Amino acid sequence: MVLTNCIRFTAKAAGKFGQRELLCNIRSLATGTVVSTPSTNSTSSPSGWEQQRRQHASYGKMSGWQIHAYGVPQEEIQFSDGIKMPILKSPTQLLVRVKAASVNPIDVAMINGYGASVLNAMRCKDGGIEFPLVLGRDFCGEIVQKGLGISSRELEVGDEVWGVVPVHLQGCHADYVVVEKYCLFKKPSNLSKIDASAILYAGLTAWSGLYITGHLGDLLGAISPVGGGAGKKVLVLGAAGGVGTLAVQMLLAEGVEVFATCSPDAMQMVNNLGVKYVLDYTDPAHVQNVASVGRFDIVLDCAGKGTEYANEVPWLYDQYITFNSPVLKNIDADGFAAGMYQNALNLVRNNAAALSTRQGLVKWGYFVPAPQGIAYLQRLAEKGKLLPVVEKVFPYGSTPEAYERVAQKHLRGKVVIDFE
Repeated sequence: MVLTNCIRFTAKAAGKFGQRELLCNIRSLATGTVVSTPSTNSTSSPSGWEQQRRQHASYGKMSGWQIHAYGVPQEEIQFSDGIKMPILKSPTQLLVRVKAASVNPIDVAMINGYGASVLNAMRCKDGGIEFPLVLGRDFCGEIVQKGLGISSRELEVGDEVWGVVPVHLQGCHADYVVVEKYCLFKKPSNLSKIDASAILYAGLTAWSGLYITGHLGDLLGAISPVGGGAGKKVLVLGAAGGVGTLAVQMLLAEGVEVFATCSPDAMQMVNNLGVKYVLDYTDPAHVQNVASVGRFDIVLDCAGKGTEYANEVPWLYDQYITFNSPVLKNIDADGFAAGMYQNALNLVRNNAAALSTRQGLVKWGYFVPAPQGIAYLQRLAEKGKLLPVVEKVFPYGSTPEAYERVAQKHLRGKVVIDFE
């Protein structure tokens, strides 16, 4: 019999025992086996930790990090080694053993209850439940099972892959994850598992903002992986974060003239990505310096400034696109009907103000798990034109610390969990 053990980690407990050692001891109790504690400095392949993952799978169980209620990460993230392994429910799904995964701001926001009304309704519609909930959106891993509708020409058991999980589904911060074929591609051979796990969620967010919302490559750029936008001029706000660092690389690869803002301690990093015009957003003079550049085809807000900021600055643009959309927040606060009414009102009000000052349209950008977007990112990565900035890699046993770092904000690129 496999016992299911859950433990709530606190900073005090972690400091006293060490999270990796504590996790291994819990696994021993759950499986009735003796487990040696893997060294945190070990670089050898399959350790006792990896062997335990495989043994759990033979019992139809896996380990993972879950929440059982909304709150704050340091209180709600719980480890369990008795989670039921996900199973294939359609011929186009695949089961992947996760090797590395990133932590994104959306994970922290969802713990805080962001989008609970809409995302939970979508989850339950697909036969899921609200809690316990595994978070995690993008990952790198190995296919261990595939549906009958997937040919060997497309993907095969044993292939190393990178993928993304739609936000309303159970995530990838666990030993195994099930995803649809359109969310999974073979990992670019020139990327490490760490780098591959840090691209897709942020990269697809940037791609959809530029090519679906912003029409940077016209219609073809939105419906295919061709990209586009050469000769245009784009300002990226918050260019040092996970989305911003990938957005500027995408734009530079397409021959776009890129301007960027970030904090002073990140300016050199953004400059090293190839951006010539980098401005310190803490310097009040940067507002007028940007205004002196002239009109932008797109202002891409990766800094969470929101739609109101578009009317506070004297910049000229054809489109101002922000990823800080109030859509889910308004529905959470006011219900679906009133929330959607408030969303429409906000969009009309912000666009009316922008157009009255001869500025352009104000729009919302979103993460879109589109296969043509993944194919686009894959093409750039394979050409060596796209590489994530990874601020820190945490071991699997330190997942709560990874969440805490993301919750602190002001990231320099991405935070990644190494499962091995």
